[in-house]
Amino acid sequence: MSAKSEVIFDRNVVEFVTVAAEYCSFLERSEGAARAEFVDTLLKLLPLLYLKGIMLPECSRIADYEDLGLFVTEDEYEVLRLTLADVMGNRDDYLDVFVTDMKYSDTPIRKTVSEDLADIWQDIKNFVCLFRTGVNQTMNDALVECRENFAAYWGQTLVNTLRALHEVKYSLDDEDTEA
Repeated sequence: MSAKSEVIFDRNVVEFVTVAAEYCSFLERSEGAARAEFVDTLLKLLPLLYLKGIMLPECSRIADYEDLGLFVTEDEYEVLRLTLADVMGNRDDYLDVFVTDMKYSDTPIRKTVSEDLADIWQDIKNFVCLFRTGVNQTMNDALVECRENFAAYWGQTLVNTLRALHEVKYSLDDEDTEA
């Protein structure tokens, strides 16, 4: 086994794959979930996903090409996003100040928890599916891509969404006491 492919069996990678698979599974089972329980679980799962993501070891691509393929279809993404929007109900929207376009705007940017969770899910689900192929080169390159996407996009999206979920759980709004 080459030294490059050994990184895929690193303890931190195995733990990340485990948490990533649980995140995907949790969201995929969320239809009809009670918002309070849904939010409570995500407030525990998302920090763990972030922690495991930040602990992924550095690695480099083995293959010369970059297209690993995608497993998640647009329809699957949209079904999940709508399911999550239904669970979040009137607490789906939040204002985000960590958007690049914000520096050109006088008003905050409206985001939705459901879209953010689905965006993270899409990247993580593609990674988990690629990792499950059992092909060392594919697993390695999927790990490289996942680390890059964590740094460039979904890590920040995760912490922004965590902030919004925290607000839902601990909001003193009388109109939404079930969350």
